[in-house]
Amino acid sequence: MPLAKIPFKNVEPLLRKHLSKQEDLETKALMKKFSGAKQRGYLRKSELIDVCYWKSARAINLIKLNSPSEIRKLTEQAFATRFEKKKLELLTTLSGVDIPMASSILTLIDPKNYGVIDIRAWQVLFEMGTVNTNPKGVNFSFKEWYRYLQIIRYFAKKFKATARDIERTLYEAHQHYQKGKLYEH
Repeated sequence: MPLAKIPFKNVEPLLRKHLSKQEDLETKALMKKFSGAKQRGYLRKSELIDVCYWKSARAINLIKLNSPSEIRKLTEQAFATRFEKKKLELLTTLSGVDIPMASSILTLIDPKNYGVIDIRAWQVLFEMGTVNTNPKGVNFSFKEWYRYLQIIRYFAKKFKATARDIERTLYEAHQHYQKGKLYEH
């Protein structure tokens, strides 16, 4: 595990000490841009490409394989449903969209209620004993993503923050306590 010993017994005091409510300028600009997509109810191909470059450009060739009509149809259906599992199933039908990328789409559309599921945030939660599966924080299942969503929403409510604030705080805490390489190859 690429984390030094975290000097907290559980995640709540860590979040309290490191809580970040400041969004970086690039992400803030993207969220503003995506407010149009939220109002319209779907993503355009250019917006999906923007999400990819923001989250992980490694998937760009797969993302570009999606047709504009397929992107519109699947994101429109995903944004319209109240069922989290259905949202994820629809978004991950798109080429190049795995669970972390789908969570990135939802985060940029609705940062109040969503945060990106990420290796760093998950590893902090695992290290703190908040989650007990997937210690490496890769290849997430729906069940893991949904558990993560419940956790970040719980703390967002508790700290009067957004789900994105909690996720970003976990990410930054990992950077703070990281030792060694993030990925073991």
